[in-house]
Amino acid sequence: MRILLLGATGFLGRHTAARLRALPGARVCVAGRTPGTGLSVDLAAADPGPLAAALRASPPDAVVNCAGAVGGGAVALTALNARGPAVLCAALAEAAPRARFVHLGSAAEYGPAVAGRPATETGPARPVGLYGATKLAGTLAVTGAGLDAVVLRVFNPVGPGAPPASLPGRLAAELRRAGPEGVVRVGDLSAHRDFVDARDVAEAVARSVTAPGPLPPVLNIASGRARPSRHIADGLIAAAGFRGRLEEDGDGSPRSAAVPWQQADVSLAARALGWAPRLPLDRSLADLWAETHPRTAEPA
Repeated sequence: MRILLLGATGFLGRHTAARLRALPGARVCVAGRTPGTGLSVDLAAADPGPLAAALRASPPDAVVNCAGAVGGGAVALTALNARGPAVLCAALAEAAPRARFVHLGSAAEYGPAVAGRPATETGPARPVGLYGATKLAGTLAVTGAGLDAVVLRVFNPVGPGAPPASLPGRLAAELRRAGPEGVVRVGDLSAHRDFVDARDVAEAVARSVTAPGPLPPVLNIASGRARPSRHIADGLIAAAGFRGRLEEDGDGSPRSAAVPWQQADVSLAARALGWAPRLPLDRSLADLWAETHPRTAEPA
């Protein structure tokens, strides 16, 4: 099986690449805009023709898109999250229409939720910000393309390599800077989120690539549990052995205020893929800390 992977250098892409390479008989070809990464692909390009030509020259059996933007302004968000998937779908429809296409969406597509009511794939999508809106546009481009495609709507990923733009990555960096007895200041951590390990996300991708027959157009990938964001701080503090002071003062992010509670219903992913989250949150946070914390040099 030849698998084309886009976004392999990102947080989820890195774990996905490792899992796909472990599939028996898989040949993973990495694509991206960075020179030397493999196939040269620019999803923000206006013309899908060059990408279609590249796909036609070496047709993949499956394509996985982990590429996207979480920040950088309206131009970057719309180019990579909305136009990018549309360009990729157009190229696939022309050059490799039978390939299985797995695209990573986001829980931000759902928007506000009623506390205690998990989000289902057939429920309303009402994103509150530009990021969620562009991700939803990408999902609509994929599900409306007539391809053998599935969108994995990933909730809040955590684990080794979590980027500084995420709450876990930012808190790990702040704890490292503060030292074992310093002070870490954070905003409001009362918002409830559904956290899932990036390695469990990678497993869902691998199962989506290899699953026989058509899949549902959208699948939630999450733990199926809503936890206060404060649990992230508690888990990292325990992993770090932090004895200092955590000051929760001030407002949280605008999205936390607009979406104070979110949880996924993951039953459809269980039925369609035989998938379930495996790694507990405390393990995810311990592994995140172990990777980001500078290792003490061993004595000579």
